[in-house]
Amino acid sequence: MEQRDSEAAATVGPPAAGPPALGVGMVGYAFMGAAHSQGWRTAGRVFDLPLRPVLAAIGGRDAAAVRAAADRHGWTAAETDWRDLVTRDDVQLVDICTPGDSHMEIAVAALEAGKHVLCEKPLANSVAEAETMVAAAEAARERGQLAMVGFNYRRVPAIAYARRLIADARLGTLRHVRFTYLQDWLVDPDFPLTWRLRREQAGSGALGDLGAHIVDLAQYLAGEPLVGVSALVETFVRERPLLAGASAGLSASAGPSASGGPFASGGAERGPVTVDDAAVFTGRLASGALATFEATRMASGRKNALRLEINGELGSLAFDLERLNELFFHDHTEPAASSGFKRILVTEPEHPYLAAWWPPGHVLGYEHTFAHQARDLVEAIAAGTDPSPSFADGLQVQRVLAAVEESAERNAVYTPVPTSVQTQA
Repeated sequence: MEQRDSEAAATVGPPAAGPPALGVGMVGYAFMGAAHSQGWRTAGRVFDLPLRPVLAAIGGRDAAAVRAAADRHGWTAAETDWRDLVTRDDVQLVDICTPGDSHMEIAVAALEAGKHVLCEKPLANSVAEAETMVAAAEAARERGQLAMVGFNYRRVPAIAYARRLIADARLGTLRHVRFTYLQDWLVDPDFPLTWRLRREQAGSGALGDLGAHIVDLAQYLAGEPLVGVSALVETFVRERPLLAGASAGLSASAGPSASGGPFASGGAERGPVTVDDAAVFTGRLASGALATFEATRMASGRKNALRLEINGELGSLAFDLERLNELFFHDHTEPAASSGFKRILVTEPEHPYLAAWWPPGHVLGYEHTFAHQARDLVEAIAAGTDPSPSFADGLQVQRVLAAVEESAERNAVYTPVPTSVQTQA
């Protein structure tokens, strides 16, 4: 027995060296910071990656809060100045999960410091800021640094599979794309004035928060840009209580309001809401297909209802994020007597990302999209290939959002969208 054990030990030898480390530094630690942390922790344990993500440092302004976030989410170090995080020797990739008003400054500094960058959506608060970020990314690309924008819903396996079906011409020529993104967390008029309701920090309201996602998905799935829009926006609650406690944007820490609502600071002092509560717009894709969009945070009863339907000459696709493992497909070439929408449970190993996860039928959730996002970026960095969606794709979305706001200011006049970049499929 001892001889066999010795032979086995000699055969096995010392453990093989793992893949090289990729030190990640993340700026921001609230809702998106927690989601990105989950993705970075998980990706290397599920996928066979060419680089090993290491959670090197997390940054935020509140020393106690950022240290607590580091301990909770598994980050080694905590920084209170993002500039210190960006220049750390153990950080090769900077992940930006802050409000939009700081995206440009952090991203440009990180790229100039020789770091790869992942930046949450929307890319910036204006077209001009996004253009600056694209220019910095293009210059950094020449030095070997890569930049990607975090539209995580592209990484839902059912959506990635829908893109594959469209690219394979299973729908034929596209005629209609319809997207809605409905939430209800602002229905209570006593919800406080968090940063997401201030234009100087958020850039826009439901339009940038939710509309950016569905604009990106429309262009990604169709494989072509929007070339014009006609839009209306509205702010239904124009003043809200000033916040008494800390804000994570989608939730707030505050005392009870004078009216008994659960969110307000005390009821007396209120401030102006400077972003939209809802946006509705129509558009046209480069091919001529028609598009409709609705984004709102005032749809009572809807929690995270991102829904889409795409109609083509040969078939249709439908998807609901609240049933994110299901894709509905209609093949219009089948005989009418047996045709109709077919439910596809997107959990097979042949579906995007699924070979690394559970047996068929064991469904995934929202958090898995961030592991998929991390996987795709790590593989692009290792291969030296351009990640998708790129900063140029983020700029294209920003141009659509700007055209929506311009159209709404002109009472829904049809407004062209500049399309100097093409979205990556």
